[in-house]
Amino acid sequence: MLATAYSHRWLLASLLRRELGARYAGSITGAAWALIHPLALLAVYAFVFVSVFRVQLPAASGNASYTAFAAVVLWPWIMFSEGVVRGMGAVGANAELIRKVAFPHALLVYAAVLGAFVLHAAGYLAVLAALKALGEPIHLASLPLVLILLAPLALITIGVAALLAALQTLLRDVAQVISVLLMVLFYGTPVLYPLAMVPESLRSWVAWNPLAWQAERLREVLLGGGGLVASDAWLWAVGFAVWWAGLAFFERLSPHFEDFL
Repeated sequence: MLATAYSHRWLLASLLRRELGARYAGSITGAAWALIHPLALLAVYAFVFVSVFRVQLPAASGNASYTAFAAVVLWPWIMFSEGVVRGMGAVGANAELIRKVAFPHALLVYAAVLGAFVLHAAGYLAVLAALKALGEPIHLASLPLVLILLAPLALITIGVAALLAALQTLLRDVAQVISVLLMVLFYGTPVLYPLAMVPESLRSWVAWNPLAWQAERLREVLLGGGGLVASDAWLWAVGFAVWWAGLAFFERLSPHFEDFL
């Protein structure tokens, strides 16, 4: 699976450039919208959770504002959710290409997911640098550790997107169901609130969510200056497992895609 992506790396690079170029074609703001939209969401969430719900941040967050607390996790969530949505639709969006050219269809999913990660990673870095300049306790020296934590998220996203892309090709209603499930997952993951706010009876269940685990670890690293811990290997194990399972399912159904496009 990785061997397929590597052996066709030039085609993957071409598909990735095509994906990035087509994202905001015809838009006045262009790629800037990839930063404007998350910033607008962050502003709304900050107002609601600070002014309305009056969320209290845990001591481990140090002197960070709610804006910084949410931002360090919101961008990775957007990478995941947008990667899943675009990867899920990659096969249908490239139906003509699939009919005319023989190539590994999984490359379309890789390109869609990597496009979301590359695009929003640039915005993520800009926001972290801006927060640091505004006096927030962002540990920019920990960025290499952030990459280590984001890599398994990319694997999870590719696996989930591949599985859903195969299902979406056969069952057109999948996209509608996933939009609801992503919304539930978003509010069920401590992106906008600390894990400590979750009732103790539910906290252990939420903690098993790999996205919740990653959210807490990103805050520990970027806001607390923490390092890697042995249990981070669990996130990598989950990432490889989801990636392998999703692509195995995709490859099993891939020969039949043309019959449904």
